[in-house]
Amino acid sequence: MPVLAMTVPLWGLVIFMLWTIAVVVLLLAVRIRHLSQGGSPKDFGTPDDTSLLWRLYRVQANLVENLPLYLGVVVLLTVRGVSGAAVDTLVGVYIAARLVHSGIHMAGLNPNGRLISLGIQFVCLTALIALAVFSPA
Repeated sequence: MPVLAMTVPLWGLVIFMLWTIAVVVLLLAVRIRHLSQGGSPKDFGTPDDTSLLWRLYRVQANLVENLPLYLGVVVLLTVRGVSGAAVDTLVGVYIAARLVHSGIHMAGLNPNGRLISLGIQFVCLTALIALAVFSPA
């Protein structure tokens, strides 16, 4: 199998994975701090939007839920050999919106910002899928 060069979609996948790992490490640190201060493991699954522990848990779960969607798009683009300025721009906007979504959630800011970010991500993914499927080979 030939070695493929790193493309913008592949770099986006690297950023997505590294961000997910960073959030998991931060979540572990907050969990350890919580337990060391006498907190209970039962608190980990208790919905509480004022709790950084809960918000980090939700961010991590959301990243894990969305990673397969982006991975699928990257596979389609790579296998089909689809690239170009439109793909690179959509990937950049998608990854930026993904990071903004996580940041808004972690900071406990207005959830409307997360909804807007999610909408941007879905538009980007849909456009990338269309480019991957309908671009001439």
